[in-house]
Amino acid sequence: MICSAQDLLTVEDAVETALKNNYDIKISANDLKIDQQNVSLANAGLLPSLSGTLNQNNNIQYSKQVRTDGTVQELNNARNNSLTYGVNLGWTIFDGFKMFARYDQLKTLQKLGETELKYTVLTSVNDVMNTYFNIVQQQQMLKALDTAIVISKQRVTTADNRFKIGKAAKLEVLNAQVDLNTDQTNFLRQKELYENTKTYLNQLMARDLTAKFVVVDSVIADDKLQLVDLLNLSGQQNPQIQIAMINKRVAELNLKQVKSSRYPQIGVTTGYLFSDSESSLGFAKTNNSRGLNYGVSASINIFDGFLQRRNENIAKLQIESNEVIIKQQTQAVSSQLISAFRTYMTNIELVQLEAKNVQIAQQNLDITMEKYRIGTITTLEVRTAQLNYVNAIARNSTAQYNAKISEINLKVLAGNLTF
Repeated sequence: MICSAQDLLTVEDAVETALKNNYDIKISANDLKIDQQNVSLANAGLLPSLSGTLNQNNNIQYSKQVRTDGTVQELNNARNNSLTYGVNLGWTIFDGFKMFARYDQLKTLQKLGETELKYTVLTSVNDVMNTYFNIVQQQQMLKALDTAIVISKQRVTTADNRFKIGKAAKLEVLNAQVDLNTDQTNFLRQKELYENTKTYLNQLMARDLTAKFVVVDSVIADDKLQLVDLLNLSGQQNPQIQIAMINKRVAELNLKQVKSSRYPQIGVTTGYLFSDSESSLGFAKTNNSRGLNYGVSASINIFDGFLQRRNENIAKLQIESNEVIIKQQTQAVSSQLISAFRTYMTNIELVQLEAKNVQIAQQNLDITMEKYRIGTITTLEVRTAQLNYVNAIARNSTAQYNAKISEINLKVLAGNLTF
């Protein structure tokens, strides 16, 4: 979805666009397709191989033959030609169950690819949502700074009128003008940051970087999350834990393949060959044959300098390492969840507190401006009330943003971020 000028872009629209266009997701999806293509009986070695062959040899040479009865035959530029062609079939019928373990491993690698794709999608969606709600926060800041400019303009007008009728000094007008210029500077800085963040969101969605849009006015965080539920979900759905578990399964199947070398390797071969040859000198001028050939081959490793034992020990150590990684990853995710949940609870409380502060700051500003109009309050007190109001809005916006980001982070860790 590409928004026209200043269309409303919802977070759902942003996520949907990223899922379709994001480069990292496309690359990960292609990697999964490769894994899917690799899952085949032939790639595991379960199917026979059939090949066609053709060999032709020609030579011209001086040839001399001395027979047992003393007769001598010689010929210069003697020609000898041979042509062999046919089909050959080879099939390994037993390799110590290695082919079956390999097939299971290919299917497990496909599951690994699916989980890695899920992790890429989660990471990309997390980036999109974080950036989107950052823009919401910055949009709120722009509105607060715009309100500050309106108030400062009112102060300049009021101060100028008071100066003209002799109730205020020129210094009061100049101070009000300086404050207005400061507010306008802050607004321009904030607008620059706002536009740059919008460009970054367009980049994450892999669309026109100059596409214009606006976002929603407010952020609402889910305040019903429970730590116990999140911890239970993370053990079942967290992609990083799942990847560690799948890697352990891959290592177990690798050990099975290594152990297969202890068993005999048995194969069968068959084919049908045609052979034609010509000789300028010799008992037979031509020789033609055709027919079926077949056979069985078998081999077993008797001694390889203890390499088999070494390979098995390494494979077992790889399994042990993956078991440690699973425990390590599970503990790390649980630790992150517990810490993130504390932050989440704090941010939820701050949302309520800062919302009240905005109301108080608004009332204080209204009262202050009214007193300023009638000349019962100083310019410094007016500016203080004005800054308190802007700062209260900024803190409220930041609290809403932080609470939403905490919610998203918890859901990502639990592997339960819906989109």
